[in-house]
Amino acid sequence: MTKEPHIIIVGGGFGGITLIQQLKNKPFRITLIDKYNHHNFQPLMYQVATCGLSATSIASPFRRMFKGFRNFTFRLAEVQTIHPDKKEIETTVGTFNYDYLVIATGSKTNFYNNDHLSRYSLVMKSVDDALTIRNTLLEQFEIATMYSSPEEKKIILNFVIIGGGATGVELAGALAEFKSHIIRHDYPEIDPSLMNIHLIEAGTRLLPAMSEGASIKAISFLQKMGVKVWLSTRVRDYDGVNVTLTDDTVLRSAFFIWSAGVEGAVISGLQETSMAGNRISANPMNQVKGHEDIFAIGDVAAMISPTWPKGHPMLAFPAMQQGKNLATNLIRKSQGKSMKPFHYLDLGSLATVGRHKAVADLPFLKTQGSFAWFLWMGLHLMRITGFRNRLKALSDWIWNYFTYAYTYRIITRPSCKGK
Repeated sequence: MTKEPHIIIVGGGFGGITLIQQLKNKPFRITLIDKYNHHNFQPLMYQVATCGLSATSIASPFRRMFKGFRNFTFRLAEVQTIHPDKKEIETTVGTFNYDYLVIATGSKTNFYNNDHLSRYSLVMKSVDDALTIRNTLLEQFEIATMYSSPEEKKIILNFVIIGGGATGVELAGALAEFKSHIIRHDYPEIDPSLMNIHLIEAGTRLLPAMSEGASIKAISFLQKMGVKVWLSTRVRDYDGVNVTLTDDTVLRSAFFIWSAGVEGAVISGLQETSMAGNRISANPMNQVKGHEDIFAIGDVAAMISPTWPKGHPMLAFPAMQQGKNLATNLIRKSQGKSMKPFHYLDLGSLATVGRHKAVADLPFLKTQGSFAWFLWMGLHLMRITGFRNRLKALSDWIWNYFTYAYTYRIITRPSCKGK
């Protein structure tokens, strides 16, 4: 047995892995618990879903990532509940005791209590989800080749994406490029004009977290690529075939992606007073309200302040910065020093629509077009975990750029929708 404090980190997203990296071989025992054995680079999952990248380009096994960390242990499990009074957590593989608990579980899809949307929608929160979307996408084209009627093909090739944030915009753009460059070569039985892509947003503009200029330019890019953008439009229901909008318009589609909302992936066991809506209330040191030795970082944490009345944005940069600050605070706390409050440095936002089409809102620059696209590629390439993964992603991007041949157009049956 060791006297070193035991830190349990639940969730290996951006916040969790940053915290571990900062505590490498420090005087702590670290146990990471996650229901997957890998970290996935979520900003590029849409490229896996649309056949542009391999899943192995954006996923890194935790045991490989933290090889050489003498104070690190990984357990493949799902946390079921927390017992703060006993300083322990229950998981699917047993009970663990902690000195410090860090909840870094990220977010999950918010269907706003609509059971039909939950049951029939495609989502994109994990590598498995991205592969399911890829399988379903490719199956739609294979099914369409078996119909002779253009009207029947048109229904099969109706693609509907709900949510005009970065995920929805990037998915819509990638599908539009698939339509332009893949169909006529791989599916000669299909007229590309029969494929329709609908991007539906409840708000008055796309990319609401970015500037109005970025929003206008994103719409312009998408419309020129043939995407039908619906603004100020909500989905009332979806039954697996019929998409019913609030104005009673009905779109028929078997390919329906829900990216319209997220909520914190909260673990049971915390008191209601520790919650802030559907996230966990955290003070400036990331301590969960009412619990001195439990911390929350990243998407699941709501650090309310006058500057951020709804908490920090549910993005990678706040999670990474909170992970780094918490590592410093845990070291200071173990040394009997006071902890330092977290201050978020907003590094801006980027979103890509397609080849040479992107928008960037940075502290020092707002730009659109080719320069923003190359900037987006460079920044995302640097942030991918692992040199091998960066090299693989770069080689795939170069290949796709010159050939338009998206290599990963394979259907893996176990991940197909509904199976």
